Amino acid sequence: MDFISTRGKIQKCGFIDAFLMGLADDGGLIIPEHIPVVPQDQLKAWEQLSYQELMFEIFSYYTNGEIPDEDLKALIHDSYATFRSPDVTPIHTINESLHVLELFHGPTFAFKDVALQFIGNLYSYVSKKQNKIINILGATSGDTGAAAIQGVRGKEGIQICILHPHNKVSKVQELQMTTVHDDNVLNLSVEGNFDDCQRVIKELFADIEFKNKYHLRAINSINFVRILAQTVYYFYAYFQVAKKQSIDAINFSVPTGNFGNIFSGYLAKQMGLPIGKLILATNENNILERFVKEGIYMPGDFLSTYSPSMDIQIASNFERYLYYLNQKDAGKVTELMNEFQQNGKLVIAEADMPQVRSDFDAHGVKGAECLQIIEKYNKESGYLLDPHTACGVAAYEACSDKNEVCVVFATAHPAKFNEALELIPIEQQFPKEIEQLFNQPQYQTVLDYSKEEIVKQLEAFYKV
Repeated sequence: MDFISTRGKIQKCGFIDAFLMGLADDGGLIIPEHIPVVPQDQLKAWEQLSYQELMFEIFSYYTNGEIPDEDLKALIHDSYATFRSPDVTPIHTINESLHVLELFHGPTFAFKDVALQFIGNLYSYVSKKQNKIINILGATSGDTGAAAIQGVRGKEGIQICILHPHNKVSKVQELQMTTVHDDNVLNLSVEGNFDDCQRVIKELFADIEFKNKYHLRAINSINFVRILAQTVYYFYAYFQVAKKQSIDAINFSVPTGNFGNIFSGYLAKQMGLPIGKLILATNENNILERFVKEGIYMPGDFLSTYSPSMDIQIASNFERYLYYLNQKDAGKVTELMNEFQQNGKLVIAEADMPQVRSDFDAHGVKGAECLQIIEKYNKESGYLLDPHTACGVAAYEACSDKNEVCVVFATAHPAKFNEALELIPIEQQFPKEIEQLFNQPQYQTVLDYSKEEIVKQLEAFYKV
């Protein structure tokens, strides 16, 4: 398997080089040269596998043997040994039409742990094997940062800096990042929003001289390995539901802001998983809903919501989908992304819109609807949703027919977003791991939104 860029201007590379490159050196995003299709008899055989066994099988299609089988199995085993569920991502059945895939059983109680525990271990593995310095740089709307820090804190040969928008993440999200006091961790709290943080990250990764000098590595979903790791739980969810009831295809409703989690589903579908609808669940920052319904990709006014991890206007992974929508024409993708950079807007050709609407459905959830869904399902089924998962359930109700089976992704534990639940009001019992955060000191540097100031912090922190 070779890896290429959506903009077509890098040499083909292998799995490890693609992993280390993160953002492609031509400014595009890394993708596999071709998407492998899993035969139906192979899918049937996979149905009985554990999560870890399934991940090994899926990754083996992409790794080219660059990681010996025993090493890959050990990396996978170690990555999920700390999860609170032996299933890693267990299914909770609400009724025959609605299942919830709980993605919050990792160390930081969010779906980002599923990919980032593995990525942290893989970075450590590569650092030791190649004797390379690993300096990780990422931006977070709340969950990525905590999960990434937990994945690499204290590990030799790795340093990590995470940017997050000051006072625009939940208190628990902030504490999970800033109560870590390891020498290899730097938290920068930036006055601005997530898009501001992400913009600086992409600019620094696109600066090849700076990127190479400081050995920058990516943990955001611009890194294809994170997309691939998230693909695993689509397969696993399908198999778990298939064991319980007879299904042909299955819908997935996915809370998403950066388009990474749902693009993993698109990848799974292209690999042959019988997926019906991929439903984009957004909040008031609904650029992706407008793209699906109107064919216009254009940021609106940034709004703070009850689901802050989705408070994103510019979706980093959108370019990957553009590549496939435009029949893998890297030149066309480059043209479109340049147009977006210059005009802040993309209009999708009307001829392409039937394909878009075949690939996705979408629903933007307002704040009142989000809270109503949380209250409704807590009363009717005794199941407590976090605000992001509630957006996913609302999108399921809006976009799925009652005779269709749907899996909604529970992307975070409700304890991470108690501010919203208190408005309903609902009292919840915090897990002890979260409760103890409130008594710990915080370590972060608050600074104005300034690329120059951020670069100064990085230059002082990173080893070269």
